[in-house]
Amino acid sequence: MHDMFNAKSVAVIGASETKGKIGYDIMKSLLNYYKGKIVPINPKGGKIHGIPAYASIKEHGLVDLAVITIPAHLIPATVEECGETGIKNIVVISAGFKEIDEEGAKLENQLVEICKNYGIKLVGPNCLGIMNTYNDMNASFSSDIAHKGKISFMTQSGAIMAAILDYADKKNIGFSRIVSLGNKAVINENHCMKDFMEDENTEVITAYLEGIVDGPGFIRASRRASRKKPVLVIKSGRTSKGSEAVSSHTGTIAGSDSAYEAAFSQCGIIRVNSLDEMMDYSSALAFSPLPKGNRIAIITNAGGPAIMTTDVAIKNGLEIAQLTCETREKLKEGLPDTASVKNPVDVLGDASPERYAFALETVLEDPNVDGVIYLVTPQSVTDAEGIADVAIEHAERSEKPILCSFFGGTSFEGAEKLLALKQIPNYLYPKRAVKSMKKLYDYSIIKDQEYPKSPEFDVDKVAVKNIIEEAKEKGMHTLGLESFDILKAYGIPTVGTAITKTLEETVKAAEEIGYPLVMKIVSPQISHKSDVGGIKLNLKNRGEVKVAYEDMMENIPKKEPNAHLEGVQLQKMLSGGKEVIIGMVQDPTFGPMLMFGLGGIYVEVLKDVKFQIAPVNETEAKDMVAGIKTHELLEGTRGDKPKDIDSIVDIILRISQLVTDFPEINEFEINPLMVFDEGDGALAVDMRLMLKEGGFDNLLQPSGEAMSLRSSN
Repeated sequence: MHDMFNAKSVAVIGASETKGKIGYDIMKSLLNYYKGKIVPINPKGGKIHGIPAYASIKEHGLVDLAVITIPAHLIPATVEECGETGIKNIVVISAGFKEIDEEGAKLENQLVEICKNYGIKLVGPNCLGIMNTYNDMNASFSSDIAHKGKISFMTQSGAIMAAILDYADKKNIGFSRIVSLGNKAVINENHCMKDFMEDENTEVITAYLEGIVDGPGFIRASRRASRKKPVLVIKSGRTSKGSEAVSSHTGTIAGSDSAYEAAFSQCGIIRVNSLDEMMDYSSALAFSPLPKGNRIAIITNAGGPAIMTTDVAIKNGLEIAQLTCETREKLKEGLPDTASVKNPVDVLGDASPERYAFALETVLEDPNVDGVIYLVTPQSVTDAEGIADVAIEHAERSEKPILCSFFGGTSFEGAEKLLALKQIPNYLYPKRAVKSMKKLYDYSIIKDQEYPKSPEFDVDKVAVKNIIEEAKEKGMHTLGLESFDILKAYGIPTVGTAITKTLEETVKAAEEIGYPLVMKIVSPQISHKSDVGGIKLNLKNRGEVKVAYEDMMENIPKKEPNAHLEGVQLQKMLSGGKEVIIGMVQDPTFGPMLMFGLGGIYVEVLKDVKFQIAPVNETEAKDMVAGIKTHELLEGTRGDKPKDIDSIVDIILRISQLVTDFPEINEFEINPLMVFDEGDGALAVDMRLMLKEGGFDNLLQPSGEAMSLRSSN
C-alpha cells in the first residue's frame, strides 16, 4: 500500500461543485492540504473548483490513486476503465454493496474479480477514505486532516474514524496513516497491518474491527507486527446481539468472542474495550519509553488520590516500588517533615514546582523504580503550569516512563494544554494513567515474545483417514467411544477398553479386562448416555456385568426408540485421578479452537476454561493449563499430590496436531481425561467427535492456511 499512501496524483471520479455531495467534500479535503496533482473526473467536463475536469479517467490517463464517489451500479465499469488505464490504487467511497442486500453482494463480487484481473489494490467500498498526514493527503470526506503523529489507525466504521479524529484533535494526538476499511472487498486488516508495520512514521498500530477476513493470516501478520510495534485492537460484537449488529452493518460474519480473545493473546495484540482506552494506551506507547519492570512510584500532593491509585495499580498487576534507604533519606532531607517519603511519595498540598521536581528527580534515580505516576490535584496554592513544566522537562529526557494525572478541571486547563502541546501523556483520572502504565509494561514483554514451532509427532494419519472414510460410508457425522482408535493413532493414552456386540462377548471381555468395570452404551444417536441409563458403574463380577447388559438392551430402546444400539463398551474403572476436559470446536474465522478445563461442575457450571487457536506450541499448551482459575487444584492443594501436568500438555499438543491435520473434524472432546499423580500420566476415558457436513477429501493434508500457520509458528 506504499504507493497508495504516497500518491503524487489523485483523481476524484464523481468530483462535484455541489455542496452536500461526497464528490464535493472529497475535492475540498484534497484542496485544503494536498500538494500533489488533483484530477476531477465528471462526465460534464468543464472546471471543478477551478481545476480542469475530464469526462472519464481514460480521457485523462494514469494517476497514482483514484477515489470513486459515483453510484454503486456504475462502479464496476469505472474500475474496469481504471484497470485498462493502468491505475493500481483505488478507494471506493460509495455504499450500496454487500452491506445492503444480495444484489449489492453480486456487485461487490464483480469489483473483486476486476481487481484480480488488473492487480488493483482497492480500499472499500462503503468507506470514509484514507489519510497520510506525512503526504498531506486527506482522500476522505472528513473535513480536516489529522495532526502529524506516530499512530496509524484502521477502522471498519467510518463513523468511528470521524469520532477518533475529532477526539484526537482536542487532545493534540497525531496520526501517520488512517484507513477506513469499509467492506474490505480487496484490502483488509492484514494488508494494513503489514503496511503500518513497515511505515517509518508509525510507532503504534491501532484498529477498530468488527470481523476478520482471514483469521490465520491475521495471526501471522500480527505476530510479525507486534514484535516491532505495539498493536491495539477494539473488537466489537462481543455479545450475541452485538454480532448480529455487525453482520447487518457491514456484511461481516463475526466469529465467537472466545476465539478472538484467544487469537489476540496468541499474537501479541493488546485488546482494548473503548475508544478512550485506545487513545490512552496508544498515547503512552507512542511517546513514552518502555519500563524495564512493573515497579512504579507515585508522586502526589494529596493522600486520598494516592491511596486510590495504589489500589488500582495493585489490582492491575503493577507493584508499588520499595524505595531504597538512600532514596528515602534523600527525600527526608529535601521535603517538609510532614511529607511522606514512602511510596506513594506525598509532597503535600502546598507543593511548589521545585518540590515536585526534587521528588521526581530523586525517585527516578532509584533503581527499584521502573516508572512514575505523576499525580497532581488542585490546591489553593498549586502552580499547575509550573508543575506541568517539571513533568515535561523530565519526561523528555527520562529513560523511565512518566505518566501524568492532573486530577481536576477548570484550574488545570492551562497545564493540560502545555502537556498536550509537548505530547506528554496526561489523564484526567489516575486509574487511566495506571492502566496505561500497565500496557507499557505488557508491551515490554510482548515485543520480546518468541513463537516457537508446534511440535510434529510421529502419528498414524492413515488410520484416522480410514476411520473417517468408514464413517462417511455409513453416513455418520458423530463418532463416540467406537472411535478410540483415533486417539491411539495420535499417541494419546486411553483406558483399557473393549467394544462388544453380544452378551457372551461382553462377559468374556469383562473377565479379560478385570474388575471393577464401567459399561457404556455404544450408539451414534445417544450423546448423553447417563440420561437413558447408558452408563453402569463399578461392576464387580460377571453377574453384575450380565444384569447391566440386559438392562441396557431392554430399557434403552424404550427411551430412545430411534437409536441404533451397536453394542457396549467396557472400561476398567479408574480411581485416584482428577477429571479434566480437552475439547475443540471449529471457529469460522480462525479455524480449530482448543479448550481446556477441569471436568464436572468446573466446566459445566463455572465455565472455568481456557481457549487457544490451534496449532499451539508447548508454551501455549502450558498457558492453557495455567490459565484456568482452578489450576491450583492440579498443582496440589491441602495435601493432595500434584497431578501430571506434563501429560496434559503432551495430550493438548497431540490433539492440536490432530485437528490441524484433519480440518474435517468440526468438534472434538475428551471428557473426561483422567489425570493421575505427577509421573503417572493420564488416560482418556470418553470421547466424542463430530465431522463437518460435506466432503472428506484431502484428509491426509492440513488445510493450506493451517499448514502455513504451523510452519510460521
